[in-house]
Amino acid sequence: MKPTDFAKCLTDFLSKYLPSQEGVSFNTIKSYRDTFSILLGFCRDVKGIKIEKLTLSGFDSKLIADFLTWLETERGNRISTRNQRLAAIHSFCQYVQTEEPGAILQCQQILSIGAKKFKKPHIEYLSASALKDIFARPNLTTKRGRRDLLILSLLYDTGARVTELINLTVRDVRLDEFPTVRLNGKGNKTRQVPLMQTTATMLKDYLAESKLQSPELLDHLLFYNYRREPFTRPGITYILQKYTNGEKLTPHILRHTKAMHLLQADVNIVYIRDILGHVDLKTTENYARADTEMKRKAMESVYQDIIPKATPNWNTDSGLMDWLRNFA
Repeated sequence: MKPTDFAKCLTDFLSKYLPSQEGVSFNTIKSYRDTFSILLGFCRDVKGIKIEKLTLSGFDSKLIADFLTWLETERGNRISTRNQRLAAIHSFCQYVQTEEPGAILQCQQILSIGAKKFKKPHIEYLSASALKDIFARPNLTTKRGRRDLLILSLLYDTGARVTELINLTVRDVRLDEFPTVRLNGKGNKTRQVPLMQTTATMLKDYLAESKLQSPELLDHLLFYNYRREPFTRPGITYILQKYTNGEKLTPHILRHTKAMHLLQADVNIVYIRDILGHVDLKTTENYARADTEMKRKAMESVYQDIIPKATPNWNTDSGLMDWLRNFA
């Protein structure tokens, strides 16, 4: 069977254009691939379109609009997920425009479908005392407990995303006078993040205990599970939740916690952006806005018994009304 123009474009987009020309990360490619996997399933199961029969002429704005509605109403996806799927489709359309000029109009009609606005969720983070309580729970008399504490400390100390931590190798660690780790973030952008001395000491001890100090092991993963395989996101989440007394916390909350603690310590927001690896300063400013809102609520709670809840209605004050009439 001869492949369709859609099949060829999609294959080239995922296997050639994204990794070679755009240089996007593996995780981004995986996210885009998942989007089109879900879209093709929608075409087959909901629209009755055979996947091998789907062409660029059938890949139109109505199909995408119906798909986005289905994501929200039937699949139960949040608006943020819906927007993420749309961004992947937009990227594909931008690519198709240059490869298949005859499909420019259809692509532009799809590109005109906008992202939905939504209220961003409240930023969750831990207080210093809550964080200290969690860090005190791993059993440091066991090798696994010491490893768990190091993982949690690195997540907080560096503000790393889970995938950045999972992909750390021995080569990414520098434990000289000014200890740092090198994190590989979104878009394959790397950044050097300084470590607190306590974390650096734990990391040095871990490398020795795990026998990861040999030069030939520089490209060895820093952390691995009991099968000596790379950790997964659920695996790191499980480690965190072991020490939270049943509270459902995610590793990303440690990243939020680091950002908020830096902000509350009056660290320049540009430095916070660089530590977290944000491309746009506007992303980092979300933490500043969240902190401002929290301060406002704190002030309201302090003054709630001082400032009247409602301003008196001067129209009902007959004495004041007589005085105003006489004044006039």
